[in-house]
Amino acid sequence: QVQLVESGGGLVQAGGSLRLSCAASGRTFIRYAMGWFRQAPGKEREFVSAINWIGGSTDYADSVKGRFTISRDTARNTLYLQMNSLKPEDTAVYYCAASRSPRPGAVPEHYDSWGQGTQVTVSS
Repeated sequence: QVQLVESGGGLVQAGGSLRLSCAASGRTFIRYAMGWFRQAPGKEREFVSAINWIGGSTDYADSVKGRFTISRDTARNTLYLQMNSLKPEDTAVYYCAASRSPRPGAVPEHYDSWGQGTQVTVSS
């Protein structure tokens, strides 16, 4: 199956920035959208953002709107999440995911492939 590998996580102070990447490799498949989710200790997995691969339309959780920007490089099969003005509440493991649905939104069951996650820690 397709492999999704996240990178770019780390430790940053509140107000700082990070850019996450998700590289897709392996067997080719039809992909209409990709997204980011996050999970903090003791919490449920939470939707962050999604993008339609062809048209580029985007969705954001209210908690990150105006601070995070999702984008993709179609030539490199790579998904990005630019995170600015980071808050301690953003601390979580961040996962990228791919979907065959054009607008899967915040529903994890609409995504077909998942990465292993990358840790983001924001100190106050």
